[in-house]
Amino acid sequence: MNLSPLPAIMLEPLVRAALLEDLGRAGDITTDAIVAKEHHATTVLSARQHGVVAGLDLAMLAFRLIDQTVEMRVERADGSEVAQGETIASVSGPARAILTAERTALNFLCHLSGIATATASIVDAIRGHKAKIVCTRKTAPGLRAVEKYAVRAGGGSNHRFGLDDAILIKDNHIAIAGGIRPAIERVRTGVGHLVKIEVEVDTLAQLDEALTLAPDAVLLDNMSLDELHQAVAMVAGRAITEASGRITAAMVPAIAATDVDLISIGWLTHSAPILDIGLDYREL
Repeated sequence: MNLSPLPAIMLEPLVRAALLEDLGRAGDITTDAIVAKEHHATTVLSARQHGVVAGLDLAMLAFRLIDQTVEMRVERADGSEVAQGETIASVSGPARAILTAERTALNFLCHLSGIATATASIVDAIRGHKAKIVCTRKTAPGLRAVEKYAVRAGGGSNHRFGLDDAILIKDNHIAIAGGIRPAIERVRTGVGHLVKIEVEVDTLAQLDEALTLAPDAVLLDNMSLDELHQAVAMVAGRAITEASGRITAAMVPAIAATDVDLISIGWLTHSAPILDIGLDYREL
């Protein structure tokens, strides 16, 4: 997998804010009372269930923002499949720092690994079909970049990152503009030549109208399998086809079989369960 890490400058503000939230006004009073300042420890990040790893850079930052001498040795990199009980990484250094950063590190790692795991399961379910699994803008505030990274770690692809990187004309835009034609015509006069245009359609009649205006992509919203088959045939390669709308894991293989290009799934980022990962102490 060709998975490029996100720059630390993007990750550090997220981790720093999470640590400050946890440290409160007096720091980790439990650890400081129990653990001697000079005590060093070795711990391991262990998978407690099968899944796909994502978020190790954020976990590492959590430990090192507390103490720069903490070291992490990665055994299973982001994007790797792990079995239950398998060691993902070892973490060693001042015990106070490790214990203080533990929850923040695990919050990021478990959450993002959960997204990667859910994505990988859907990607596996449609292997052999041309469709790509893509995420949406339904992300936790402030975490969009890392949640979309986790989708990539699971073998999925990203939809637009925000309102500024592509045109997506949705039903309310169409209603306010007075129809598909005026909506598309207005965006063509208002954006640069490098900006892609996608339009959402709910019916085959709307799709027929949209195709006369040559959008780059069409979002086929809440269509039945029969409608999706017909829509793909109507498009005939003239635009990218995207199936969307309350898509469950059980539905994905049948949707992929309609030969759509993309299947967008919001719950990958907003509702995927965490991957259970623990930090276990090892005697030196």
